[in-house]
Amino acid sequence: MLLYLRSKRHVLWLGRADLHLFRIAPTILRALIVKGVPMGLQMVLISLAMIAMMTLVNGFGTDTAAAYGAALQLWTYVQMPAMALGAACSTMAAQNVGAGLWTRVDATARTGIAANFLMTGVLIGLLIVFDRWTLALFLPTDSPTLEVARHLNHIGIWSFLLFGVSFVVSGVVRATGAVIPPLLILAFGLWGVRVPLANALIPHLGADGIWWSLPISSLCSMLLSLAYYRWGGWRKARMLTTPAHPAELAAAAEVPAHPASPVADTAPIAGAPQPRRH
Repeated sequence: MLLYLRSKRHVLWLGRADLHLFRIAPTILRALIVKGVPMGLQMVLISLAMIAMMTLVNGFGTDTAAAYGAALQLWTYVQMPAMALGAACSTMAAQNVGAGLWTRVDATARTGIAANFLMTGVLIGLLIVFDRWTLALFLPTDSPTLEVARHLNHIGIWSFLLFGVSFVVSGVVRATGAVIPPLLILAFGLWGVRVPLANALIPHLGADGIWWSLPISSLCSMLLSLAYYRWGGWRKARMLTTPAHPAELAAAAEVPAHPASPVADTAPIAGAPQPRRH
């Protein structure tokens, strides 16, 4: 990519004339750390919750563990539309927040939720109707494990429809820089509802207690996300705090004092006609 930009002398290429711009802006660096670490912790919480759930599943034998593993393969694809929509909505919301167009922010959230119901819902419907054939890609067709996988798939797969709503709403909320509330909601949904509920239901429902904990915890997370979106203070959050010295941000945005050019490197090109000086 760098070679392409340099060969085309693209406007995105940073040449010799722009080297002085490579300096660290403390305000931006602080925002990257403060806002980025909570988002990284979300992935840690999800991974740890998956390990905890797998530990519970393994207690029911190899057939149940194999069935759960096969269902996870399908669920990996089910959650992709929701994750893509959440990222897209976060980007669009951030642009409209910067422009002060809050009505468009709300419209982005509504459209993202509707698109999630459409895309994820259709995908879930197809995987339920054709679950025998899709799960047979990972399990033998004559194995009792296949029926176990079909059963748990019919219960657990619906959690991703609710997960998609939470992901879209959290993406819009994070566009303003409010990253802690979505992290707390996720932590509560996974470690305050899903894992404890699965442990509580296993003595009464067996392995079904694990499967039912998935949609129930996703429902709790979705309701909390919608409640925070409706009544929370995320609209007052700011991605960047105002520095004590305005020059702190201005320095990072400095541009050379020469006319705008489609070429970032303003070094003269050999053989090119030079402007006449008066």
